[in-house]
Amino acid sequence: MITRKTALYITSLVLTVVSIPGQADDSGPQDGVTLGLGAQYAPRYSGSDKMNLQPVPVFQARQGALFADAQKGIGYDLQSDGGFYLEHTLGYGLGRADRNASWRDGADNLKGMGNIKATVNTGLALGWAVTPWFSVEGKAVLPLSDDQGVSYQASVTLVPLQSQSDTVALQSAALFGDARFMNTWYGVSQTQSRNSGYSRYDAAGGFYGTNTSLTWSHQFDAHWGSVLSAGYTWLDDKASGSPVVLRRNEGTGTFAVTYTF
Repeated sequence: MITRKTALYITSLVLTVVSIPGQADDSGPQDGVTLGLGAQYAPRYSGSDKMNLQPVPVFQARQGALFADAQKGIGYDLQSDGGFYLEHTLGYGLGRADRNASWRDGADNLKGMGNIKATVNTGLALGWAVTPWFSVEGKAVLPLSDDQGVSYQASVTLVPLQSQSDTVALQSAALFGDARFMNTWYGVSQTQSRNSGYSRYDAAGGFYGTNTSLTWSHQFDAHWGSVLSAGYTWLDDKASGSPVVLRRNEGTGTFAVTYTF
């Protein structure tokens, strides 16, 4: 699900994509803590035609295979010499409000749709760093505290530039969800239709869109750095056919300044 989560792609691209998990060389993700603050310009929710600018905190800490991340949650990753890796996380999804919200997805035009509850979730990713600059990954996210369905994605990441001070990463992902997931975020039930005025809509499970992001990270010195990211999301007919989806093509922009110690 493409949501306006607090750090979206920033934290993973500061430390994780900069050194792709499981890459063949010895420069895997480094132990340490990264803190930062930035701003993000993004749709109010997936399918919204209104944009919102909000501050975003950046946090990631790593010790060996264990990490904590403002986007992913807490977790661990296991890596092989052949470039294969497994990542398991325990995180928290903020859900969606049926009114304008400054800290999670939501917009006034969803009035009557009701809130989508926040939920604890677990994520499992399997990937292969084919080379130090190219990797493929499959990931599933399953809610634990509320049955909102399961989402999946298959992604490829290309790192055309990686030096001591600069890293450029391009990632493209195909997005999938089961029927429960699709109807949680894009469906309109009979009760919701009556309360909101939107026509009833049953969303089918399966492929529902793509997401592409381009990120540039720059290290000024051993501690200070910056991250600039642009993203584009396209929603397939299963999602864009929903009456709550007012725009099927969405863009995001994020900038942050970070400090690593």
